[in-house]
Amino acid sequence: MEANRSAAAADRSKSEERPGTRLSELRPEMAPLPTGGCAHRQRAMRPLPTWLLRGAPSSNKTEGPATPSQRDLRLDFFRGLALIFIFIDHIPENILSYFTLQAYQFYDAAEVFIFISGYTAALVYGRTLALQGAFFATAQILRRAWQLYVAHIFLFMIFIAEVSYTVTTFNNPMYNDEMRVADFLEEPHIAIVKALLLQFQPTFLDILPLYILLLVIFPVILLGLRLQPLLVLIPSFLLYAVVQPTDLTVPAYPEGHVWYFNPLAWQFLFTVGAALGLRRTTLSPHRDAPSAGVWLLMAMVVIGAAFIIRLSWMIHGIWDASPGLFLKDLWPVNKNNLSPIRLVPFFAMVFVVGNLVPMDAAFLRSAAAKSLILCGQQSLEVFCLGILLSALGHFVLSEYSSTIVTQFAVNVAGVVALCLTAKMIAWYKTMGRLPQAAATGSRGNVAGPQ
Repeated sequence: MEANRSAAAADRSKSEERPGTRLSELRPEMAPLPTGGCAHRQRAMRPLPTWLLRGAPSSNKTEGPATPSQRDLRLDFFRGLALIFIFIDHIPENILSYFTLQAYQFYDAAEVFIFISGYTAALVYGRTLALQGAFFATAQILRRAWQLYVAHIFLFMIFIAEVSYTVTTFNNPMYNDEMRVADFLEEPHIAIVKALLLQFQPTFLDILPLYILLLVIFPVILLGLRLQPLLVLIPSFLLYAVVQPTDLTVPAYPEGHVWYFNPLAWQFLFTVGAALGLRRTTLSPHRDAPSAGVWLLMAMVVIGAAFIIRLSWMIHGIWDASPGLFLKDLWPVNKNNLSPIRLVPFFAMVFVVGNLVPMDAAFLRSAAAKSLILCGQQSLEVFCLGILLSALGHFVLSEYSSTIVTQFAVNVAGVVALCLTAKMIAWYKTMGRLPQAAATGSRGNVAGPQ
């Protein structure tokens, strides 16, 4: 018996010396952290506010590849909803625009789109930065910026063709000025170069150039947020604050025009979203955060006040006898420079939604929500198609009929087309993915797509 015990002990000691049976491999959470970037990770491990703590994935998972269970469907849902609102709002004198965000708040779907874009960019590329380093993360970010740039140029050419065809067909040159394409038709050799430089931005084609520019500078923002968030947030806010009284802008084409979405101001919204998204990737969910308490109440008061004022403006526009509250004091609300009147209520809404809408909210499982989620997941394609459909809807209502029934039909057809397109693209992308079980079971007998 004693000899057997000695032999068993010797076997155990040998097995402990073999690679592959170390404690760190049997229990990965016991493995020592790598020395490179350790200080950055520890610095980022700070408690997150309650409104972003809810439903956050564990830190040891978020540092790895995302899984379906980790995906925050709230981001996809609200981004998809913003894309639908953008389509509706871009149709002039559209009756359904009275039911979108811009009718009841000082901000609109553009703020939602840019904020979520910054948030999700930090989620995705923050993991890449942690796992593969700054060089690889920068390459991935610039690769995405290039994809957006190519999509924008294709959208630009199709949009110009759509407007030009409509002008020729209906003999209505008014559309050239309304869609800001007259300069392209007068001097195309200059306009096309300005378009390639993102300086020529016809109507509806002004938000993608902003997003492209923000992604180009995003590697610097991401690295700064990873090292010390305040070193990025404070200069970003100061630049935003300087723009408000000075009206500092970025010139565009033709001469005398500026970027509709001033990147010197809108970068702040994108940066704040990125800062919150990056904090999400490094959060330990086991740490309790203080309750929102009074802050939640204050945010709801801000939203309520903005709702009442904006609603009074909308009613005043329909019925002149109804007073518009603070209309002379606040109008116009500057969208180009992202006026604080727009920004403060938006941040209040983000705070409230983050607090009151959990990650596993029941409405996210409804059929309508799933369609919007798909639109949010295929945001680039849906956005580009929505721009073209908005222009088409405008032409149809202007040249044929603008009755309420026609407007309703145009809006329904456009929304259905966007949702079906998102579903088709999602299906197409899944067709190229070989299931893991089939890949492992076939032992290489089935060649997957390369």
